[in-house]
Amino acid sequence: MTRRRQVTIRDVAQAAGVSPGTVSRAINDSPLVNEETQQRIMEIVEDLNYVPNIAARRLSLGKTLAVSVVVPFFTRPSVSERLNGAVSLLSQSQYDLVIHNIETPEQRAACFETIPHRERADGVLIISLAPTDEEASLLADADIPIVLIDADHPDLDMLHQVTVDDFAGGRAATEYLLELGHTRIGFVGDSIGDVIGNPLNFTSSRERYEGYCAALASAGIEVRDAYYGEDQHGRQQARRQALRILSLTDRPTAIFAASDTQAVGVLEAAADLHLTVPDDLSVIGYDDVEVADIVGLTTMRQLLFESGRRGVELLLDALANPAIDPVHEILPTELVIRQTTAPPPSY
Repeated sequence: MTRRRQVTIRDVAQAAGVSPGTVSRAINDSPLVNEETQQRIMEIVEDLNYVPNIAARRLSLGKTLAVSVVVPFFTRPSVSERLNGAVSLLSQSQYDLVIHNIETPEQRAACFETIPHRERADGVLIISLAPTDEEASLLADADIPIVLIDADHPDLDMLHQVTVDDFAGGRAATEYLLELGHTRIGFVGDSIGDVIGNPLNFTSSRERYEGYCAALASAGIEVRDAYYGEDQHGRQQARRQALRILSLTDRPTAIFAASDTQAVGVLEAAADLHLTVPDDLSVIGYDDVEVADIVGLTTMRQLLFESGRRGVELLLDALANPAIDPVHEILPTELVIRQTTAPPPSY
């Protein structure tokens, strides 16, 4: 069987009666090609099923036609959903997506050193990794557009940012439990205290905890150290912390978990101790990922998919117009009430 010869740009040019350069400009939407000629060329491109040489096109444009997306633990439900939002829009553009998954401090350091350079990508999305002071300096000097999603730094106001007010979300979650009548409220979240416990500098759990503390303080309720549990992010780690807290003689009647994944761990701990949810214990999470709906979890919904998509919108705008003023958006959170919260037991 004879292999069919691949159609080249010269074939398209010959069929259209123009030069290969004119074909290239037409494919790249150059204003130097009049509308009638461009339409004729594109019809021939479709008829001949011509597929442009991507490498050559990138070389001619002086671009990589790639966007780097830097994410931590991209299989985590909340990060994955933000990434899905970014992909949903980026897949409709001319840009390829290059994912840099960060799981160690070493990977993070290497990535922030090398990613913000034009030879690697035309633009960068940084998701859920708040830059350190040193990293902020590197990003401020970058020669390509960068958008921060669920991440910020006070020295990076020149960059587009799409964030969530985690403090307000944590406060709202705790206030809801207070409105139900709970006064003994625990918290289970990520390690937030130091470099050893939080090597990737995650900030969301800390900010949600600060909102929790603020709500209790406003209600005149002391924050009890015994009701606080932190560990590496994960269901089993949250389960261990919740088992300890719920084994106290004067155990809490409600627990606010800093993520839905951790809230599931709290639910498992309650089951281990034969506590009924929500009659014996109320549980509220954060994120509203798919598992929250499956288990009927009350949670604080943040716009995960939308934040990823909005970040790409801002990046594409910046790629089209580098001089555009930076946009800083704070997306809202919303309380979603399901079956895991109720007034405290009367006993």
